[in-house]
Amino acid sequence: MKAIEKLIGKRVIVRCNRAGVFYGTLSEKEGQEVELKDCRRIWYWDGAASLSQLAAEGTTAPSNCKFTVSVESIILTEAIEIIPCTDKAIKSIEAVREWKR
Repeated sequence: MKAIEKLIGKRVIVRCNRAGVFYGTLSEKEGQEVELKDCRRIWYWDGAASLSQLAAEGTTAPSNCKFTVSVESIILTEAIEIIPCTDKAIKSIEAVREWKR
């Protein structure tokens, strides 16, 4: 089994080349194209030094984070990093209030 196949159906953080950072359930991946379900854009985060720490531990400053509303699905065409999230991080990320105006 390829490493990426183990992540299908799991909550991940995806960093893209020019589109930003996203959190959601990995549905499909082909080349650099990724489909996420039930996802949010991570516009700004605080309380973690890096995306790796955010995926491993979540945020210690949820009120300072700017994570957008959830969308049913999104296709990202230039994914350059896919980081699996731990249960602790999932709980933390999903507890961040939706950032909207």
